[in-house]
Amino acid sequence: MTTTGADLFTATLERYGVPYLFGNPGTTELPVMNTLGDSTVEYVLALHEDIAVGMAAGYAKTRAQHAHDDPGINPAGVVNLHIAPGVAHGLGNVFDSSLVGTGAPLVVTAGAHPTDHGYHEPNLGGDLVAMTDQFTKWSDEVKHVDALPTMLRRAFRVALTPPTGPVFLALPFDVMTAETDAATERLGEIPNAGEGDSAAIDRAADRIASAEEPVLVAGDLVGRAGPGAVAAAGRLADAGGLRAHGELKASEVDFPADHASWFGRLPRDQSLTADLLDTDVVVLAGVVSNTTTNPPELELVPPEATTVHVSNHAWELGKNYAADVALLGDPGAVMDRLAGRLEERVPDEEREARRERIARTRRRLRRRGDAGEDGASDPRASDAELAAAMRAAAPDARVVAEAPTSAGALREAWAFEPGQYFANRGGGLGYGLPAAIGSAIAERGRPNPRDVLALIGDGSYLYYPQSLYTAARYDVDLTVVVPDNRNYRILKDNTLRLFGGEEAAYDFVGMDFDPPVDLPANAVSHGANGRLVEDPAAIEDAVAAAVAEPGPTVLDVLTHD
Repeated sequence: MTTTGADLFTATLERYGVPYLFGNPGTTELPVMNTLGDSTVEYVLALHEDIAVGMAAGYAKTRAQHAHDDPGINPAGVVNLHIAPGVAHGLGNVFDSSLVGTGAPLVVTAGAHPTDHGYHEPNLGGDLVAMTDQFTKWSDEVKHVDALPTMLRRAFRVALTPPTGPVFLALPFDVMTAETDAATERLGEIPNAGEGDSAAIDRAADRIASAEEPVLVAGDLVGRAGPGAVAAAGRLADAGGLRAHGELKASEVDFPADHASWFGRLPRDQSLTADLLDTDVVVLAGVVSNTTTNPPELELVPPEATTVHVSNHAWELGKNYAADVALLGDPGAVMDRLAGRLEERVPDEEREARRERIARTRRRLRRRGDAGEDGASDPRASDAELAAAMRAAAPDARVVAEAPTSAGALREAWAFEPGQYFANRGGGLGYGLPAAIGSAIAERGRPNPRDVLALIGDGSYLYYPQSLYTAARYDVDLTVVVPDNRNYRILKDNTLRLFGGEEAAYDFVGMDFDPPVDLPANAVSHGANGRLVEDPAAIEDAVAAAVAEPGPTVLDVLTHD
C-alpha cells in the first residue's frame, strides 16, 4: 500500500506516542492538517508561532519529568510552523529551548515550498535550515518522501538523547503530498551517557578527599537528569563534606533544597560569587558555562583551583575553566559513584570539620546580608511577600517562572522538589507563559495531575498575552500570577550596575509602562479569568481561589520595586 508523506508524518507521531502537535498553520502545512481529522494526535492551535514553540517546550520539559517515573513516556514536544516567516517568529523560543542545561526535547517542523520551486525565490520562502541551524542539535530538509521515516526517527532520537534539545526538519509541500510505500520506523532505545570512566572517578575522589574546603556547583544538567541525579548531588556533598551552590543562571532544581550544605544559586554579585568560589577544589557538576550575561569583571573561579567537571555533554567539560579531572557521563550515575569513593576516602572527623567550615560560611553570609528591604512603607506587595503567599496557597504546585526581578524571592521562599520548578534560562522574554500552558497540558490525564502556577513578570506577560486564547480554547487549568511593577525593572537595575550613579540621575527611556495595560481586562478578552490584587494581605486567598477554579486565571498583583 502507498501513503503520502503527510500521512506518514502523522502515523509516525502516533507510533511514537505523541498526543499533541502544537502549531499555527499556513498553506504549506495543509497536507499535514488534512491528516489530523481522523488521527489520535490532537492539534493545539496557537495564535503566534513563538507561542506554539514555547508551549511545546513547556510540555516537553514536564513530560521529561514524568518519564523519569514512567520510561514508557515519550517526552518529545512536536511543533509545526509556517515556512520562513513562521520559523522566524518561532526562533525566540527555539533559542530559549536550546540552552544545553534546560534544552527541551523538541522536534520543530515547518512546511516549505515545493523542492522545484525554491529557485524562483517565491513569496514567504527562505533557507529554513540556515535559519535554525545555530539553535538546534540538528537541522535538515527532507528532500524525498522515501527519506521521511528515517529522518523523523533520527530527529526524535537526536532530540531525546541527553543532553536533550531541539531539532528541525523542513517539510516541502511536494514531499508531503508525494506517495510512497515506505513505512514508519521503530524509534529504538535512547542511550544515556554512561557511568563515567572509573580511573577518572578515582582521580576526582583523590582530589576532593585531599582538599581543604571543596565546593560543589550543581548545574541544570543535574536537574534535567532527574530526581535520582539531584539526590546523588546531595549524597556527594554528604560524602565529601562539600559546600553546595547552584550555578549562575540555574533554572531547575539541581540540588536538594532542604540539604544542610545547600546555599542556593550563586549570586549575581560577582564579587560575592568569586568569594564563595575562592577555594582549592571546585566540582562543577552538570554546569553550563557558569558565566555572567555581561563579560565577567573578575575571575569567578581562581585559576589555581583544582576543578573537577562532571557532564553528559563533552563540550561543557573544560569549556570556560580548565578541567583537572573531566568526567563524561550521566551526572547522577557519575556523582553516585564518586560519592561512594569519597565515603571510603574521607575520614569521619575530616567530614565533620568540613561541615563546621560550611556552618561558619553560612554565619558569615548572614552577617553580610541586607539590613532591610527597600520600599517597606510602600502599600504594594514586595517580591518576598508575593512569594510567601504563593507558597502558602499552593505548596505542591509546579511553578513555571519568567520574572527576572521576582523569581529570586520565589526560590528563596520555597524548598522546591526536583521537577517542581523551572524557569526561562535563555533570557529571551515570551517563553514563560506559553511554557506554563504547555506544562499544564502535559498534566492532563495524569493519575494525580499537578496544579501549574506561573510567575510571569509584567514585561514578559505583555510579549504574548494571546497565549491565553489557547489556554481558554482548550480549557487548560492554569493560574498565572503577574508581579506587576509596571516597568522593566531588570533594565533599570542593569543600568545602575553598568553605569553607576543614583537612580534619580537617569531618565530610563522606554522602561516604564505608562499608561499601564489593564492586564485583567486583557486576560478576559482572550477567554480567561482576570483579577487585580492590590492588597498584599489578599494575595494568598486570591491564589488559592484561582488554583481551585477550572480553566486559566490571571492575577495581576501590584508589587513595588
